[in-house]
Amino acid sequence: MKTTLFTLLFACAALMLAAQTQPAAKTATIKIATSAKCGMCKKTMETSLPRYEGITTVSLDVPTKVLTVTYNPKSTTPEKIRKAVNKTGYDADGQPADPKARDRRKPCCRKDAAEHRD
Repeated sequence: MKTTLFTLLFACAALMLAAQTQPAAKTATIKIATSAKCGMCKKTMETSLPRYEGITTVSLDVPTKVLTVTYNPKSTTPEKIRKAVNKTGYDADGQPADPKARDRRKPCCRKDAAEHRD
């Protein structure tokens, strides 16, 4: 009888503790300053970056050049995301773009191009 009562009490305590524990966030968001220039840059980043593991959504605000990325923190890190932006040919939070990738960008999308609108 004591064993059953102890087991029941232990099970209730475990359930109460489990109910109070907050689950870890499944996604996180990061904002990255980029060297993007135009709508073509936006399209390139928004279609290329979700191909990287852990990145779920990407949105570039062209006027501010700020990239907002939602990602799974169990699958990737902010540093890996910045490197992915660099490999796409753009600066990310001051880290320079991969030179080969940058040179593959259309002239209007390069960092030294004049500011313009689509």
